[in-house]
Parts: sequence; structure tokens; C-alpha cells
Amino acid sequence: MRYRQLGNTDLNVSELSFGTWAIGGAWGETNDKEALKGLERAMEEGVNFFDTADVYGDGHSEELLAKATKGKEDQIHIASKFCRAGNIHDPATYSEESVTTYCENTLKRLGRERLDLYQIHCPPIDILKDGKVFHALDKLQQQGKIRHYGVSVETVEEGLLCLENPNVRALQVIFNIFRQKPLEQLLPQAKEQGVGILTRLPLASGLLTGKFTKASSFAEDDHRSFNREGEMFNVGETFAGLPFEKGVELSEDLNWIANGRGNMTRAALKWILEHDEVSCVIPGFKSVKQVEDNLQAQQSADYSEDEKNRLRSFYTENVLPHIRGAY
Repeated sequence: MRYRQLGNTDLNVSELSFGTWAIGGAWGETNDKEALKGLERAMEEGVNFFDTADVYGDGHSEELLAKATKGKEDQIHIASKFCRAGNIHDPATYSEESVTTYCENTLKRLGRERLDLYQIHCPPIDILKDGKVFHALDKLQQQGKIRHYGVSVETVEEGLLCLENPNVRALQVIFNIFRQKPLEQLLPQAKEQGVGILTRLPLASGLLTGKFTKASSFAEDDHRSFNREGEMFNVGETFAGLPFEKGVELSEDLNWIANGRGNMTRAALKWILEHDEVSCVIPGFKSVKQVEDNLQAQQSADYSEDEKNRLRSFYTENVLPHIRGAY
């Protein structure tokens, strides 16, 4: 396992780590026993960082992490997120009292006294412009309840706005072969300012695994079903904002990236890892097999300059015109 510094914080995190949305819920059927095995396998391979949120299974993913990391609290870093358990448009959700309550509830579920990274969970841009929520986070940091804080954002504009706050130490962004816009300005500026970058949805909700066909279907409680058109939250969180059928077509056009890299999953993760602005890639998982497969991305062949240019042109000409939602 290779490790990267999270911006200019004191955290060195495994460059390939894991998100826990899928094992918490909203990705179809879950299996706690398999999830715990997956977490254990990841840690055996040197993964020392996991991302979660209080709304993943209504706190269930945090509870699973508590079980998996018990006795390893000093070695395994955890990031969580808050605000979506309330009304994200109500300023009261971001008050010092509310943020403190969210944090204390997360710490209780995790069985920890301090959180390594606490992130605002995709808030509206008006909340970021107001900025009062950052004062609440400063207080938590002063109280020793969190080590660092950051923001999970939906758009480049939101990310750039967050970079204006000197105490924001990490940004979590959607970044993958289908979502390359952060490369233009956000990632370089974050690197210059020493702000860590966590990349979520690196496989575009599974499109970049190459395993779907246009006939593929998803369970009713899977966001790839109930949020396909952005009915519940930003459409960009599902299939990178692409219409599913178009996404399948585009993924088929990318089959070539698997050559010499094992499969499309590893190839897609490898592409992200080759950007040194990125501190950590956080794919999701639901099984030990998925954990093991994702981790092999580190050993996949590097991309040539010609391949990188080909993927950049593919994004600009074939993908970008079809992306929906703010990004």
C-alpha cells in the first residue's frame, strides 16, 4: 500500500481507501457480515482511511466502522459528514448547536472521542457563502472533537469558494474519467494551497466497471433506480450525471482501457491515482471480492501520454455534452 499526505495536514492516508455509502444503504441489498469482512480485508492490505456519513443507512455505516476498527482507533482514520440528516436549506441546520449535536452523535456511533476529518455534506452554495458553519467547525476543532474539517462539494464553483477559507483542509469531489472538469482549475488550486482531495464515485456508480448493459436494472432502494433522473438529490451523484443508457454506450467505448490493466475497474481507478493532486480515491464496496479487485488498481500499468490525451478528448467530445446537473 502506498500512502499520501492529506493536503498539508498531519494525516497520511492510503491512496486507495474506501467509502461506506454502499454498505450503509441506498445501493440495494446489504450484508453486514460481508461488509465487516470487506473492511477487515481492506485493513489487512494496509488501508487506513474510510469515509462515511451520518445518513448512510441512518448511521449504520458508522456503526459498522466502529465494530471493524475497535481497538485500532489510533491507526485507522475515519472521515464522516453531516447536514443531510436535517433540512440542508435551513441555516439552523448549520448552527453551532446543530453541528455539535451531529458530531457528538457520529462520535457516539463510531465509539470515538475524536474524528479525523469532518465534512459538510454537499450543502447549498448559499450556506458556503454565508460561512457561519465554518465557525461552528472551528469550535469543534478547538474542543478537540475533530482534527480537521472539509467539505464534500457537488460543483467546481463550490470547491473554489471553499478554498477561500484557510481552515478547510480537504475537499471531496466527484472525479473520474466521465467527470474531468476538476482538472481545469480546482485540483491545481487545491494542490497549490495544500488542501487534500478525496475523489468519490470514481467508478461513476458502476458504469466504469463495464459490467452493465442497457437492460441492467436496480433495486427500488438503490439510488441508481430512485435517483436516476435526480429525483432525490443531485443527479451527478448517480452515473456521473449521465443518462444511464448513454453511460452504458460510453463505457463500452472505453473497453480498451482494460488492456494490460486487468479490467475496467482497475483501469478507471488507476487513471485517478495518476493525478498527484489527489490524496485519496474512495470507491465503494459491498463484498470482499470488490475490495480485493479495487486494491489491485495500484499495480495496474501506467497510462501513456497518448492514452491520457485520448481520454481527455473522449471526455470533451463524447461525454461532456451529455452530463446533467450542476458540476
